[in-house]
Amino acid sequence: MLLPKASEPETSDGSPSVPIRILTVCTGNICRSPVAERLLQTGLNQVQPGAFEVRSAGTRAMAGDPIQPLSQDIITSYGGTPDGFAARQLTPEILRQADLVLAMSAQHRGEVIHLDASLLKRTFTIREFARMLEALEDRGIPAPAGDTAAFWRDLPARAAAVRHLAQAAEPADNDVVDPYRRGPEIYRQMEDELSPAIRTILRFARQRG
Repeated sequence: MLLPKASEPETSDGSPSVPIRILTVCTGNICRSPVAERLLQTGLNQVQPGAFEVRSAGTRAMAGDPIQPLSQDIITSYGGTPDGFAARQLTPEILRQADLVLAMSAQHRGEVIHLDASLLKRTFTIREFARMLEALEDRGIPAPAGDTAAFWRDLPARAAAVRHLAQAAEPADNDVVDPYRRGPEIYRQMEDELSPAIRTILRFARQRG
């Protein structure tokens, strides 16, 4: 289950800080990006309650729809909850709030940047971003010095700087397969492609939490 939302974290001077806002993006916002949203939120709540806000949206969202049943099963199997979800359409307004955008495919990344070119260095596919974090770990990136929010808001630029060290063997290795209207085996493939990236992001957060 998701942990209850903690009170808003504070800065060193005692004033409230704005959560680090992570946005996950796919097409319909009912299969892939909700799984990433709910599992990242669950894990990040355990690292630092209240410090992160993870949401999702779709480039051609089935607005108002719940998460697809097989995606719901994946979420619950990892300890998250699909409750209270409704798909929503990606908009420039939503993007303006994001500190980090994690797309489910290179096509989605391109659509995000088409909507807001200023997000070029804050938008990655989720599998690509996970490889970048591993490259940063190999370089010995230090833990944040008491300011988690500033660390995570600087993180996309640091990740972009090691893109050349995190190239995929094949372009398809950047994408998470779309299982919509397909069988359980494709949902399993989606899980196999998505869950290692989520684990990498959460491990990185725990080690620097």
